[in-house]
This record gives sequence, C-alpha cells and structure tokens, in this order.
Amino acid sequence: MVDSELGRRRKYCKRSCRQRAYEQRSLVAGTSIPDDAVILSAAEVADIGDRMFALRCAAEDLDIAVAEHADHSTLAELAAQVLQCAKEAEKLR
Repeated sequence: MVDSELGRRRKYCKRSCRQRAYEQRSLVAGTSIPDDAVILSAAEVADIGDRMFALRCAAEDLDIAVAEHADHSTLAELAAQVLQCAKEAEKLR
C-alpha cells in the first residue's frame, strides 16, 4: 500500500504494527502505566542488555585496534562487527 498525496498519512506502516499498538493500548487500559510505555518481559530486557554488552565489546575491540594501528582489513572487519552488533542492539523484539 502506498501513501497517497491526498488525505491523511498512515499512522502505522503495516497491519501487524497497528495490531501491536492495539494490544499495547489494551494492556495499559485502566492502569497507571502511560499509553506510550513499552512493556518488556524480564527475558527481553536481559536480551537487550546482552546485545548492548556485545556492542560495547565490539566497539572496544575496534578502539584498541585503532590505537594499535591495525591494518585496514582488520579495521574493516572490526567495523563490520560493530555495525552488525548495532543493528542487533536496536531491535526491541
């Protein structure tokens, strides 16, 4: 589905995103939890923490390699690892 130049813009990119938003609103209805809160399980929070730790370690490895004047191919490989870890870290679920 493509946004039309006429009319209002879509609020959700896909039907599944609209469904997740509905589920979120239903979970917090009648509670003191703000409507825009993100609810994660303890396992999901731990997983995010693990991904952030992996990202920090990859960044530290790259920093050390730069300080030690590593060759271009090593730096490129480490930069690719940082990028991959960053992509993984930004996923909430």
